[in-house]
Amino acid sequence: MPDTTPIVFVVDDDVSVRESLEALIRNEGWETETFASAEAFLARPRTFVPSCLVLDVSLPDLNGLDLQKRLADRSDMPIIFITGYGDVPMTVQAMKAGAAEFLMKPFGDEALLSAIRQAIERSRAALGQEEEVRVLRDRYASLSQREQEVMALVAAGRLNKQVGFQLGISEITVKAHRGRVMRKMEADSLADLVNMAAKLRLAAAPER
Repeated sequence: MPDTTPIVFVVDDDVSVRESLEALIRNEGWETETFASAEAFLARPRTFVPSCLVLDVSLPDLNGLDLQKRLADRSDMPIIFITGYGDVPMTVQAMKAGAAEFLMKPFGDEALLSAIRQAIERSRAALGQEEEVRVLRDRYASLSQREQEVMALVAAGRLNKQVGFQLGISEITVKAHRGRVMRKMEADSLADLVNMAAKLRLAAAPER
């Protein structure tokens, strides 16, 4: 993916905290956007560049832990919690739900910056995986229904003869379909095709 400047989102209802964090983050060369509430952040369109969220636990209306639940499907945007009112159960709940870090105020600049660096690397990796799967889905969609059936069976370890028997076609036809599958999926080997099928979560139909 292109080398895009990461964005660090900050959600904190304390304007002085937002301003100090914005200055700190920009000084490191990252983009930053700040929000006074969870609702304001949720109204922002999703971004597809490396990013993370620095989130205060104690927010008016929708609190930080509730916002974390709303963002459960955003593996590409790790969350770093900051709080002055944290307790052990709250920390455990946040970390179990996938938080990247939980920092108690006051915290040192380097502690936060280190957490942000790690979170951005996690985000970059997650976005790379999502892009890889998107490309594979596009290739898979270019296969005919029969080719998709052959791919699933071959990736599940069936021999050409077994595939032909299960689908009611000749072994020669299976080989032809298999060749087209390898070409369209741009698979270099059977192991490569098996790996692609795993990423696409393909399951072979049960044997008849």
